Amino acid sequence: MEQESENFEAYAQWLFCQPCDFIAGAAQLDRIPEALLPEVAFAGRSNVGKSSLINALTNRKTLAKTSKTPGRTQQLNFFKLGESVVLVDMPGYGYAEVSKAQQKSWHHVLTSYLKGRVNLRRCFILVDSRHGLKASDLEMMKLLDNAAVVYQIVLTKCDKVTASEFELQKETISQALKKHTASFPEILATSSETKEGLLELKCAIAALGEDG
Repeated sequence: MEQESENFEAYAQWLFCQPCDFIAGAAQLDRIPEALLPEVAFAGRSNVGKSSLINALTNRKTLAKTSKTPGRTQQLNFFKLGESVVLVDMPGYGYAEVSKAQQKSWHHVLTSYLKGRVNLRRCFILVDSRHGLKASDLEMMKLLDNAAVVYQIVLTKCDKVTASEFELQKETISQALKKHTASFPEILATSSETKEGLLELKCAIAALGEDG
């Protein structure tokens, strides 16, 4: 079993060394590319560190554009990783200065995408370790419950909190997940700065690609 685990970790590392190319950006439903490979999506509040995490996973600096301006990602961005899986960078949510019309438009596209994407294997909801679940995270979780899309919490910026603070957040979130039908129980902890938890996330994504 240990050898199998090591072999799969090596495969996951290899997978994330493969070419990772931008294939489409979709702010409208008709721009969403054909579903040919398993997909995993990344969601999270604006400035949760989503783009930084995607860049760290793929060992690139500018694959997903990072910005100190909340709400920068305004479409579904699709990246093909090797020939195995597609990574989907979803618009950040929870930023009040985005117009109501834009919020409504994004919500329609996201809802339609989530409910109709048969090859979407999992949505990773990124949550800042310093702040825990916010109302907008709970809204996204409810949306995914209704769409019957499995989602998993990934705590970001774990290097910014103490071990006791992290454990408290993790326990609080674990209890909250018990109330949500589509949630995956295991919580992952990551840091784009220190690379903590990246291998575990890579393995999770690689396994979902294999399932496809």
